[in-house]
Amino acid sequence: MVSVTIDERMLQVEAGSTVLQAAERLGIDIPTFCYLKRLPALASCRMCLVEIEGQRRLQPSCATAVTDGMVVRTNTQLIDETRSSMLDMLLANHPLDCPICDKGGECELQDMVMAYGPRTSRFRDAKRVFHSEDIRLSPVIIMNVNRCIQCQRCVRMCEEVVGAVALGTVEKGMDTAITGFEGSLASCDQCGNCVEVCPVGALMSFPYRYKARPWDLVETDTVCPHCGTGCQLTVGARKGEFMRVRSKAEHGVNRETLCVRGRFGLDFVGSRDRIKRPMIRRDGVLVPVSWDEAGHYLRRRLSAVESKAAGGLASPRLPNEVLYQFQKLMRTAFRTNNIDCSSRWSTPFDALGPLVAAFYTRAPLEEVIGNDCVLVVGGNVTDENPVTEYLLRDCARRRQTGLLMLSARPSRLDADARAVVRVPPGGEAQGLAVVVSALGAAGQALPGDVFADMGAKTGRPAAATDGDGPDRLAAALLEGRSVTVLVSADLLRSPQARATLYQLNNLLQVLRALGKGLAMQFLFDRANQLGAWDMGVLPTALPGLWALANDAARATLERAWGVEIPSEPGVDFDAMLELCDRKRMGALYIVGSDPLMSYPDRGFVQRALRAADLLIVQDAFLTDTAGLADVVLPAASYGEESGTFTNNEGRTQKVCKFREPALEARDSLAIFDFVAALRGQALRPSIQGEIFGEIAQLVPAYEGLTQDGLGADGAFTKAALVPPVGEFFALPPAPIAADRLILVTGNCLFHNGYLSERSEILNTVADDPYVEMSAPDATQLGLADGDQVVVRSAQDELTAKLKINKRFPRGLVFVPENYRSLRLNSLMRRGEYPCPVEVEMAHAAFEIATVAVAEARPDNPI
Repeated sequence: MVSVTIDERMLQVEAGSTVLQAAERLGIDIPTFCYLKRLPALASCRMCLVEIEGQRRLQPSCATAVTDGMVVRTNTQLIDETRSSMLDMLLANHPLDCPICDKGGECELQDMVMAYGPRTSRFRDAKRVFHSEDIRLSPVIIMNVNRCIQCQRCVRMCEEVVGAVALGTVEKGMDTAITGFEGSLASCDQCGNCVEVCPVGALMSFPYRYKARPWDLVETDTVCPHCGTGCQLTVGARKGEFMRVRSKAEHGVNRETLCVRGRFGLDFVGSRDRIKRPMIRRDGVLVPVSWDEAGHYLRRRLSAVESKAAGGLASPRLPNEVLYQFQKLMRTAFRTNNIDCSSRWSTPFDALGPLVAAFYTRAPLEEVIGNDCVLVVGGNVTDENPVTEYLLRDCARRRQTGLLMLSARPSRLDADARAVVRVPPGGEAQGLAVVVSALGAAGQALPGDVFADMGAKTGRPAAATDGDGPDRLAAALLEGRSVTVLVSADLLRSPQARATLYQLNNLLQVLRALGKGLAMQFLFDRANQLGAWDMGVLPTALPGLWALANDAARATLERAWGVEIPSEPGVDFDAMLELCDRKRMGALYIVGSDPLMSYPDRGFVQRALRAADLLIVQDAFLTDTAGLADVVLPAASYGEESGTFTNNEGRTQKVCKFREPALEARDSLAIFDFVAALRGQALRPSIQGEIFGEIAQLVPAYEGLTQDGLGADGAFTKAALVPPVGEFFALPPAPIAADRLILVTGNCLFHNGYLSERSEILNTVADDPYVEMSAPDATQLGLADGDQVVVRSAQDELTAKLKINKRFPRGLVFVPENYRSLRLNSLMRRGEYPCPVEVEMAHAAFEIATVAVAEARPDNPI
């Protein structure tokens, strides 16, 4: 610690702290323009100059380290005159168009001039003008270069935090201008973080432009619904209409940054595809009815199917309170444990449960990724969890964290990684086994029989998956004292999920045996997937992830609920569809999910859903699945009901209401009460705050939490980690042969699931589906970037534009799952992922089909 005196006030600070940081601790305001807390100091704006005793010149406080005994003054006459002069120079060329500038009312330059600026200007020359009109850099970003004060915040945010390098500077001195490559942002993430950090109105949000003033907005702090990172959002609404999203540097895991989905993708709440009234099926057609009519119809239909099995599926985008109440409704009113929370995979909870119980780390992501090594397994962080990618890049570049990647798809983080292992599609389990083997070999020199036991049970992989990549990755893990493993939820969609989870268990046990400090978290692409598991929306687990077979846990819930819980294990959604297909499913209740679009084998899903005796769909939007329902119940959308989400870190945060439910929609909890009453049950408690209180009483990880105690940054749930069983699992089967094109799917950067496709703003950014593959594969097939291609599987085919990715390995084909028009799930069969495919030029496929039709005609002259 060193001692510093600022404005006659003494303070002890850590060595290496800057004068600006020390002043902030004392509550002393020093103005800045170019400074951003999360980036190294630039010291270009000169607004933060201070006097330091013994120094001849004023020094930039953002870049000056405190020394022991330093004496600093921040408010002398010289400093005041210097700040005034700096502002006068900025105003010399700054257009005085505040009345029409979108930044008016929250402009840092305005605030600085009012606090420190001159009352009159010494400059009388004509103002410099770069462009007479604003430049539309992208569908969502517009620029007025004349207002730019050259603070470089936007350029540095884009390059150093986001990693996109879409903005840069041209010219120098007072002629410096910010621009995109060739006047556009074609290579940009469209995240709008440059707009967020711009202190003036140089970079603006085009969708928000001229719509409202800051003082017109009613702002609500909430959490992003698009992925599991759990970013803090501040939603601005005017007269109940959604206007914009911004974020706050002082709150949330995201620290001011957002991705394109979070900043521009919330307008889906106002989609014209909203369900307006309850609907029931009459004469094969869904017709709107009143809630009373829907209730009479549903009561009669429920009575008719009471003797058959029931099942429920709820979306992991729903709040904890809704998910908790849903599983309670299914277990008490419907008397079933057939409950699931994902329609895109069937979670092998027998393998997942022990992994979560033994290793899942509920702690701040910033702390977790500060370990010596961070291994990211599977998926593509850039597309699935963009803000997590920003934080990982920051750790790799500034903290020198050893970033390690093991996946089939490349991501932008590969450039910052120390070791990259590229595995064939579906080969993550095999790749992990190779790394575990290398670590086990290194551990043979340690005392004890742990590694001998591992070798006896698992054997040795036949071959490495990617040259010496696994060996380099293993060497980096051995070198680090602490290791974090981040696991993409994409791994759970594969039939190989169980094998992959077993190999993850092997890896973590070996690292623990080697004495490494360990942390593990999932990178979920749904906002409340961890919360859905915690709430017990699973066929074999109760709230708190207690096994259904745990008599004591079940008895505790039965006493609290006042109802007996079925002891028979439930089945997952895949098995529920099988029951439907065999005419053995009475009522299937689907809440906020669209399995007809997301579950593999669209034809089978459609047949199964139609075969259910009673299909109830509760949703805000008219989905494809809702189109098959017997009863459709209009529910509140995101932002229309309050609750909590539990993000990837295990942080529980408030999701706040910022608008009223549309038309006759009701909030989800009210609908559950409505349905329970039809079954002669009453769900108590039924109010959101009281339900959270019950969760805090009955779910151990949430014990002691209160809604008032969550605050702006939420509160962490507790992980009561239990020791792993010590069992090592055998090697997985080999992945699909690499001599064929293999299709994998997932989220793209601009969309997440099918919810974001209802955002008009996101559709202006990325409305066209695409097929991504490597340059060598495209060349071999005679394809060029932008060609229309056909992707064909044994099941079906689709047509989309080709996007060549130079970083893709050979044999890999990627199609984003986010485009409804593609009906991507029709290509895949149940239990088959990744999917073997063929790719060819679209017109070639059309010519083959035309010839086939012509040859089939009886009057064909050929």
